[in-house]
Amino acid sequence: MITEHTTIEELVRLYPVTVRYLMQKGIKCIACGEPIWGTLGSAVREKGYNQQFLESCIIELNELIQKEATR
Repeated sequence: MITEHTTIEELVRLYPVTVRYLMQKGIKCIACGEPIWGTLGSAVREKGYNQQFLESCIIELNELIQKEATR
């Protein structure tokens, strides 16, 4: 399960399907060619997004990985 404490590295390594989502939201990730370390929460806040946006991202990312798991 993805939380705000999930690291970007974990997202990319464990759930590669999340890379496109992160790119669409403008959140840098290792696979995007720009190495970034830290958590999803810190990356979202760095972009200037608020807590509500972060919570929305977490829900969408968890839905995305659930959908991918059922394929």
